[in-house]
Amino acid sequence: MTMQKTNTQATQFKDYPAEQIARKLKDVEEYEAKMGKDLRSKAWRKWCESIEYRKREWEFRQATVNLYKYNNKIL
Repeated sequence: MTMQKTNTQATQFKDYPAEQIARKLKDVEEYEAKMGKDLRSKAWRKWCESIEYRKREWEFRQATVNLYKYNNKIL
């Protein structure tokens, strides 16, 4: 059986659906109500509330994958 290489990496940022972001923000609020605010919940809240933050996070993940591809030449 031969495995084919597929390119599933997006080349442009596409934001998450508003409903999904709203659900995540609700999860964050529930977590903070139970556990209090911490660095993780602060980061998740910022992710939910800022499209620029989500875009930068996506760009960081793309750069990480590209660096790995370049250094290992296996993907």
